[in-house]
Formats: sequence, structure tokens, C-alpha cells
Amino acid sequence: VVAIANGNRFCLALKNDDTVAAWGDNSAGQTNLSPGLTNIIAIAAGWDFALALTSSNTVIGWGNNNSGQASPPAGLNNVVAIAAGQNFGMALKSDGTVAAWGYNGYGQLNVPVGLSNVTAIAASSWGALALKNDRTVIGWGDYATINGLTNIVAVSAGLEGPDLVLRNDGSLLAWTGDPYPYNQPPVPTNLINITSISAGSSTLALQSDGTVYTWDS
Repeated sequence: VVAIANGNRFCLALKNDDTVAAWGDNSAGQTNLSPGLTNIIAIAAGWDFALALTSSNTVIGWGNNNSGQASPPAGLNNVVAIAAGQNFGMALKSDGTVAAWGYNGYGQLNVPVGLSNVTAIAASSWGALALKNDRTVIGWGDYATINGLTNIVAVSAGLEGPDLVLRNDGSLLAWTGDPYPYNQPPVPTNLINITSISAGSSTLALQSDGTVYTWDS
């Protein structure tokens, strides 16, 4: 296994032979993998649907599709990264632009006009984040106004939890609600030298010494 993703009561694993395994709740078909699901290079899990990025840089979806979240737009190609929110999907293209599809009740599909130079994306339950190559962050949807974030090297947003950003000095910021910096949940004060983050109902941080911290958000 080279990558993992978890949705609501189901999990995905990407193996080094570029195939996918899935287990857990299958009430919406989210663990019903197609026999032809091969040549996969990235995976993402939403509430009860899943996305996979193929080696040809196209996106495949399965599971609950009541809002079109498991149906990436026709003609979507040149994708280099994917993300899944509660019932919407996102794709980062090789030209630094972003596409989104599925449910739009909170404006999470309303990608800002002119958004470019994006290097990473993240999807929360109802909102979206984009990290740009100047290390600033753009947000839309339920978390639409992200101000004053600089020197950011990673973003993470999970289902039913806060958004997280990692600064280039290894420090961590977290918030819930719009706009930042309001509604900041507590972050353990002993967290330093963070190298990787994961947001969700609980939050995770990996330190450079290999230590993992988790705390309830």
C-alpha cells in the first residue's frame, strides 16, 4: 500500500501495482470497485463516494452520485491531484487551474474566477482550499474568506472538522468557520517541526522525528 483515504465508515487503499482496495460501509456502492480500476496513481474519499486519478490523468468516480459527485465532468483531463468533500469533487490540473463538480449548496463549486498557479487542493464538508505557488491560500464555499495566510506549504480539510494549514517553519494553524482567524480550535502547544497534516473529525500531525500527534477537533 502506497496511499490511503477514508470517507464516512469506509476506507480506500492504493497499492504499488496501481490497483485499489476498499472496505467498510457499502450502502451507496462506495466499495464496489470496477474490475477495470487499474493504473491508478491517487485516491480520494468523500462522505459515501470515491474518486481515483488514473495514470492518463483522468478521474474516475463511484458510489453515491445523487448530486453528480461521482461523475467528473466530461473532458476533464490533465489532472494531477484530486480531493473529495462531503458530496463534491475537485481536481487540480497541470496548468495550475481547478475544477469542481457535484453539490453546490454552499458555493463549493464556485471556483474563483482567474484562480491559477495552484499547487495543492483540499476539500472539507462544504468548502474548498487551494494553495498557490506564492504560498498563499484561497478558499471558497463554506470557508470562503481566507485572509492573511502566508508561507503555507500544505493544506488539509476534512469531513466534519477544521481546516489545517502548515507553515514553512513547521508550525500549524487550524480554524473552523468563515473567515479565518475566527473559531480557531485549540492546537497542542508542543507541536513543532511538523512535516505532514491530516484534517477530519480528529486531526493528525506528523513531526520530523516520526512522532504522530492526534487531538479531537
